[in-house]
Amino acid sequence: MSAVPETAVRIGILTISDRASRGVYEDLGGPAIRAWLSRALISPWRAVARVIPDQQPLIEKTLIELIDDEGCSLVVTTGGTGPAPRDVTPEATKAVCEKMLPGFGERMRAASLAFVPTAILSRQTAGIRGRCLIINLPGKHSAIDDCLHAVFPAAPYCLDLIESARLETNAEFCPAFRPAHAKKQ
Repeated sequence: MSAVPETAVRIGILTISDRASRGVYEDLGGPAIRAWLSRALISPWRAVARVIPDQQPLIEKTLIELIDDEGCSLVVTTGGTGPAPRDVTPEATKAVCEKMLPGFGERMRAASLAFVPTAILSRQTAGIRGRCLIINLPGKHSAIDDCLHAVFPAAPYCLDLIESARLETNAEFCPAFRPAHAKKQ
């Protein structure tokens, strides 16, 4: 395995789960995100992973650290998007973002509805903090693939628009959409 260059895009992978953070069960969501991104991205990237409990102040603090201190251009979260009282990831995301992108959540729910009728209970969303895109995914690791395939084609262009890192994808696995004027010459 070759070393990741220092100039690699930093991507936060944040698992939000009381039980996984206590070691009651293995975190499957974070590794599923990492594996998906490894197949999707051809740009050099480095994961900055965290596993924390469902506590809104801690989620907010960790998102801020990943973006402001660690320099992540993209943060992908898993967990805390349901209707249960401790599911507060969307609230934490909204609290730290300047702009929300509700289309991401709408698209993920629509894609998930093809598999389960309870997808309407999920509150995934996305937002912008500075030059970072945050995408909230559901906690069920089997849904990560479906949701990322649904929304990730728009993520690289979103990063372009907010003047963040440029991500190139493996077009055979997950073709990114960029308008003709934005394609790399």
